[in-house]
Amino acid sequence: MTRPIVELANVHVVHKARTGGLLSRDRVYALTAADLTVAPGETVGVVGESGCGKTTLAKVLVGIQRPTEGTVTYAGDDLWTMPPARRRTAVGSGVGMIFQDPATALNRRLTVHRVVRDPMDVHAHGTPSQRDARVRELLSLVGLPAALADVLPGQLSGGQRQRVAIARALALEPDLIVADEPTSALDVSVRAQILNLLLDLKERLGLALIFISHDIQTVRRMSDRVITMYLGRIVEESPAASVLAHSHHPYTRALFSATPGLLDPLDPIPLEGPVPSATHPPSGCPFRTRCWRADEVCARSMPDPDSTAGHTYRCHHPLLPSPA
Repeated sequence: MTRPIVELANVHVVHKARTGGLLSRDRVYALTAADLTVAPGETVGVVGESGCGKTTLAKVLVGIQRPTEGTVTYAGDDLWTMPPARRRTAVGSGVGMIFQDPATALNRRLTVHRVVRDPMDVHAHGTPSQRDARVRELLSLVGLPAALADVLPGQLSGGQRQRVAIARALALEPDLIVADEPTSALDVSVRAQILNLLLDLKERLGLALIFISHDIQTVRRMSDRVITMYLGRIVEESPAASVLAHSHHPYTRALFSATPGLLDPLDPIPLEGPVPSATHPPSGCPFRTRCWRADEVCARSMPDPDSTAGHTYRCHHPLLPSPA
């Protein structure tokens, strides 16, 4: 078997937040019991409402956020037991990240050339002339003319800035790219261009891709596998090809039912009430306060993971597949 690029095992992220003065601290449960394996060349989509833990998951995957509990393994090695220098090298060269808003993700004082070359300078990758050549190669790869190398990010359009961000993420030839809402800050007219570019680069370079978005339809089209998150938990994991008709978790089905543009739309499933607080999550299943199938069992205990037909889900009362 091919060794996974990255594995998360029972990963928890808990933050301390002041809510009632200097002596009062609450705990924010940003990520709870996350298990995830990413294989070489695979695209894993991550969906869920704002505040569900998608960005925290991304930060764990790229080594920005250290888990409170659990292990993060890169190519068979535990990331957080490595010496710091080796960890920086492993993450810096093996993983690239594309952030949500290129206007804030790029240093406005550096030229495009400097922005793209920066990771190579930090990690002393190649000679100076090799780095310059790599910058020219990367700009061509993402469809930017060489003349833009000497301009500042503020002189570019939103789509061009995101192409620069993608070039920077590819600078050290990573095996994995984590894209956190990479098109949400862009005009509708350029979103499809950036999505097609990511798909093209993934195929040409053999990249694994974590694609994070609140747009479940885009995730379904981009991905091999779809992860649904709710209140810091992964509640369902499904092959992308069957997630629409065969999702078992009520939350996944509700997300799809609220999505316009389906050829065969689902009956709308309204979710009543707000997402519960990550500081004081509900007992048992976190979705039970908004779920139309919840009962006393859901309040008593978090469902154990169950699997059927390639799906893994956590639900005491799973849904049947939609009729063909």
